[in-house]
Amino acid sequence: MQPGKTLLMKKLTLFMAVCCGLTVANLYYCQPLLPLIATEFKISNTAAGSITYLTQLGYAAGMLLFVPLGDLLEKKQQILWTVLASIVTLLGIAFSPSFAMLQVLSFLIGVFSVVPQLIVPLAANLASDEKRGSVIGLVMGGLLIGIVSSRSLSGYVGYVLGWREMYFIAALIGLVLLILIKLMLPSSRPIYKGTYKELMLSMAGYVKHYPQLRKATLRTAISFATMSSFWVTMVLLLSARPFLYNSVQIGLFGIIGATGALAAPLVGKRSSDNSHTVRKITFFGLSLQLLAYIAFYFTGSHILLLIAGIILIDIGHQSIQISNQTLIYSLDPTARNRFNTIFMTTSFIGGALGSAVGLSLFHAGGWSLFCAGMSCLILVNMLLNKK
Repeated sequence: MQPGKTLLMKKLTLFMAVCCGLTVANLYYCQPLLPLIATEFKISNTAAGSITYLTQLGYAAGMLLFVPLGDLLEKKQQILWTVLASIVTLLGIAFSPSFAMLQVLSFLIGVFSVVPQLIVPLAANLASDEKRGSVIGLVMGGLLIGIVSSRSLSGYVGYVLGWREMYFIAALIGLVLLILIKLMLPSSRPIYKGTYKELMLSMAGYVKHYPQLRKATLRTAISFATMSSFWVTMVLLLSARPFLYNSVQIGLFGIIGATGALAAPLVGKRSSDNSHTVRKITFFGLSLQLLAYIAFYFTGSHILLLIAGIILIDIGHQSIQISNQTLIYSLDPTARNRFNTIFMTTSFIGGALGSAVGLSLFHAGGWSLFCAGMSCLILVNMLLNKK
């Protein structure tokens, strides 16, 4: 690749990383705001927590229904219309008159926040074979920064201005992003020539005929379940005794998760389409996640153990996701959007189920039972990774 084209690709990759971070943030603004939302609508924190997994289920639905269209439609136009729909939905959340309406709109903001899953395959298509892992790692690093910074931003805005104002700000961010995407993102030519029905049916065939796709998807889904459940349940832990933290203090823990974003490009460089290498990286990531939950279990009032666990669990999940995502993109270059749909839809279903189970475990037996339950799930994932 010529130097000029290399520089242009680096700038474009960085812009795509920013796009991923700013759009995926819509899924996570709600987490530090749960106590504020619960207070306004006069419900428990656990009940308010339902919007977290409804958002994740919406994201899974959006990926299943809309992301495959990236192989059938012009990607830039699809991304622009999706961002516009998210802006309208964010404004609807800001004006929600009831918690039931907030739940419905939380599901919809998940549906319309699938832009990263349209951008990642686009980045994979634009990258050369030898640079694909690095490009995916950088774009996914931007996505993770968006996740962790969204929690910190919403915690602060919620405490100072209120939870509704956070969604007004998010809509404004979306408007700016809409303009920048129009100006900077390249147009692309659709690859798939069939119908939408044929497109959707083809995914079932891919699941059946590619065992590597099935294994990579299952490993990542279980990993995401253990990570998502932590970030939701952590809010309940820190807002109660002995901590009694407010939304700003809870949101600041998101910054600690940025360590995973720093690790993402490094994992991307080491990732390959070799199944043995992927299993080794996955085992490393799962080991970090297990150590994280051991630290969480003994946290008590020792906040340093919680901080150490956050670093471990985020780096662990990034190691698992990026290595397995790089693997599936190597299977069939003409179907990367559909492969990504299968991979990420299943991952977010796992995340939603993990969040729901985590909340139930916490409600039934407190933090100790939650940590024990998630540790067992990680051990199951380790056994699956050996096969």
